[in-house]
Amino acid sequence: MNPRKRTTTSERLLEILKERSKNGLEFARKVILAERIESKKTREALEYYTSNWKIFIHPGLFSIACEAVGGNPDNTVPIQACLSMLAAAFDIHDDVIDNSRIKQGRPTIFGKFGKDMAILLGDAFLIRGFTLFSESNKEMPQERIENVIETLEKALFELGNAHALELNLKGRIDITPEEYMQILRMKAASAAADMQIGGIVGGGSDNEVEALTTYGRNIGILTTLREEFVDTYELEEFHQRVKNEYLPIPILCAFQNATAKRKIQNILSQRRLTMKHIEEITRTAFQTKDTKKLRDYMKKLKNEAVSDIINLRRSPAKLTLRNLANAMLEEL
Repeated sequence: MNPRKRTTTSERLLEILKERSKNGLEFARKVILAERIESKKTREALEYYTSNWKIFIHPGLFSIACEAVGGNPDNTVPIQACLSMLAAAFDIHDDVIDNSRIKQGRPTIFGKFGKDMAILLGDAFLIRGFTLFSESNKEMPQERIENVIETLEKALFELGNAHALELNLKGRIDITPEEYMQILRMKAASAAADMQIGGIVGGGSDNEVEALTTYGRNIGILTTLREEFVDTYELEEFHQRVKNEYLPIPILCAFQNATAKRKIQNILSQRRLTMKHIEEITRTAFQTKDTKKLRDYMKKLKNEAVSDIINLRRSPAKLTLRNLANAMLEEL
């Protein structure tokens, strides 16, 4: 089935994440735009990025995790803003690495303003994110501050290592699913950190924080895998993957079948791919044993995520987390 059209449940959950991240993103926007910036071009780039700031997953997950352990997300808006800024830094820098000039029909900072500006703007978000955290944690117990800093440090280094390893995949068609999954698990450190920090700041017990962290890792993997399936249906994104990155993992799984690999490679050799070609590729790939095994693995992760949070206190936040896990497989 085509996951491009999300079901009502998925749309509702996305709206919940957007709503939960709204205050944090607005706070982050005000903070970064309040900086004294001499360059008119830099100011233009900053306003361009923040006018369409869509990184709501990270502050949204943090907010739900905080509430799930009894905390009040409304009291943690600056920390949500900090996470939003750090995510923005990686987002902008990733576009440079991936040579992504257009995303979702809109030019990226790299595509509109060039590499140098993208690097500088990403650096600005990174620096301001950390300074904002330093400014906003004064009321937090010292032990929690140290735990959050340690969590951020580990997550950012794991994420950086994942992106460094990912550079070796570009342009290759001999990537094994196992090779890619190792990197994907490392990239899920960001979602795990969102949940872990939310649990820490919300005052959760060690067991609650551990459960949220494990859940976050599983949801991070599921989110990426879902996007990998979505990318197989999006013509523009598929072109980007073929030209500058590597094929989506459902296609890499299909390449374990020699017949499917030959057929897909023949289609990929066409001068210009069309939606008809994409549909033929996905139809071929999704019929292979290894791509079906990938779906089974996603079901296993979904069940694990639901199980991770089973002992959390009963709350609307816990229900949202369970629904979020279940929605990961809709329309796949």
